[in-house]
Amino acid sequence: MDLYEKIRTLPTDPGVYLYKDADGKVIYVGKARNLRARVRSYLLEASQANAKTGTLMREAVDLDYILVANEQEALALENNLIKQRKPRFNILLRDDKTYPYLKLTLGDRHPKVFVTRRLRRDGGAYFGPYFPGSLAYRVADLIHRCFLVPGCKVDLNRYHPRACLQYYIHRCLGPCVEGFVTPEAYAAAVRDVQLFLDGRSEELERQLTARMMDAAAAEQFELAARLRDQLATIHQIHEKQRIASASDEDQDVFGYHVEDGLLAVNLFHIRSGKIVDRREFFWEEIPDFGAADESDANPDSDAAGKAESGAEISPRAEADFDAAAFFAALLKQLYIDQRYVPRTILLPVNFADRETLAALLREQAGHRVEIAAPLRGEKRSLIDLASQNAKQSFVQRFRVLEPSQRAIQESLAELLMLPDLPRRIECFDISHIQGAETVASMVVWEDGAMKKSDYRKFQIRSVSGVDDFASIHEVVTRRYARVQSESATMPSLVLIDGGLGQLHSAAAALEALGLATQPLASIAKREEVLYVHGQEDEPVVLDRRSPVLHLIQRIRDESHRFAIGYHRKRRQMRDRDSELLEIPGVGARTRQRLLTHFGSLTEIREASVESLRAVVPEATATAIWNYFHPTSSLVTIQPGSLSSA
Repeated sequence: MDLYEKIRTLPTDPGVYLYKDADGKVIYVGKARNLRARVRSYLLEASQANAKTGTLMREAVDLDYILVANEQEALALENNLIKQRKPRFNILLRDDKTYPYLKLTLGDRHPKVFVTRRLRRDGGAYFGPYFPGSLAYRVADLIHRCFLVPGCKVDLNRYHPRACLQYYIHRCLGPCVEGFVTPEAYAAAVRDVQLFLDGRSEELERQLTARMMDAAAAEQFELAARLRDQLATIHQIHEKQRIASASDEDQDVFGYHVEDGLLAVNLFHIRSGKIVDRREFFWEEIPDFGAADESDANPDSDAAGKAESGAEISPRAEADFDAAAFFAALLKQLYIDQRYVPRTILLPVNFADRETLAALLREQAGHRVEIAAPLRGEKRSLIDLASQNAKQSFVQRFRVLEPSQRAIQESLAELLMLPDLPRRIECFDISHIQGAETVASMVVWEDGAMKKSDYRKFQIRSVSGVDDFASIHEVVTRRYARVQSESATMPSLVLIDGGLGQLHSAAAALEALGLATQPLASIAKREEVLYVHGQEDEPVVLDRRSPVLHLIQRIRDESHRFAIGYHRKRRQMRDRDSELLEIPGVGARTRQRLLTHFGSLTEIREASVESLRAVVPEATATAIWNYFHPTSSLVTIQPGSLSSA
């Protein structure tokens, strides 16, 4: 069924929809209260006039959907599908940082306590998360020293002939050796740990006090002293918690800074009124598509809040960055299916699904969860603080740690003896597999950034087999012949991905076009050495930490990535439409074996029967030869011989 026809027949129930490309890969996942109304909105001229939506609809060729009972289920399912499929048109969480928990293995005969970052349904009790991460390790160390419940890797479900070092340094009760501790005493220690981690300090203090008095009355003075030390430690911790609990509740506060297509987000974890940790996220390429959610939020909430607080808004950020869609996607990935959710989440911008997501998180967490985008007051000042820190993170990540762009240009011009500061660099790379589907790429660096609108792809026409030198010659000739015909400006530097052979091939192509003075260089992959045309005997060897080398590597790697992507696409098209599959007896594996051996369909077509027999069985070789030579004599294969009939 045609995509547009399928959209018109969608039900009006809540659900999740998945757009797919020509390869059947999911490229976007969205949710809707009304599937038909939501998905049909993509067909409106006003929507497709938007470059983001238009790009999605040009690539989408199919649509799947899943019906659910309500919008909360749609939110949860959308989040799971995004994490599983990682569609490129969805905003994806690039940071996989997780905070630690303490796990008490209640399912074991002798439970342990240790730090983990993975939550599983295995019968264990999990406590946390802990902010900062080092706090979990400090608490675990306290439990090992104070309660003597271990966190070792020894199998405690059976007895061993001798105890490990932890027992002898008084950090374990020794349940691994029979007779060192009774099951009742160990179970009591585990109950104490549970009370401690649950925060039930007063009840724990009462129990420890009673046991200490009993031990003293029975003249078990070592046990009484140990219980006394535990009481002192717990009392100190309880007093600190009592001071902290007089402040506000747990909150997560978000702030962001976006500029020139780069994004930094800061997340402050506030626990009991104190900032206990800060988390940073960075996106070097903000997704082009971000307006897929139904928008009933106030579109001016972000701008109004920033204007009132005096924060600076980048004009480009306002035009190109959909903050509401971004934070809607980010919160779903951060909090859905997480064990702990704070009671308050503060955002710099409102979004459409805020109430629905809050209801889902309330049901998940078992307590009140508020998601707010305040415009004024103390809460807004917290968001402004997070945004200021996000701006500082942005500067540290994208500016301060790199020398100025002009300094890099000056160093590059000096090293390569360029007549002027390089403003534009065009880099070429060749990609193929044993000569099959040979393609080339050209990427452009201009004024400090990659200029993707000027990237070019080339399909090699005049070269057969493996010949990178001839391929480079063809591509350079075609590119700069066109530049000359269009009277365009030549780049400051032509960069070739390869060694001396590729460099000389490119130089020959430029000389044939009358461009012998064009600055030209190549970078060898393994040695990371720069060869400059005209001074090949003195290659430029840069320090591996040199910003100039990093720039050249960045451009080279981008050309390699672009070429590989085009080659993969060409190979997929070839494999999908391969003529070989029409031959009886040739399946996908045989086709792949033939292409790997001969390199291309042309080589297979021109191969002799003897060559084909070296790769496939005789009957299959006969069928292939007859298919490509229908006007020739029919070849028949007798066991051990060849004859013509």
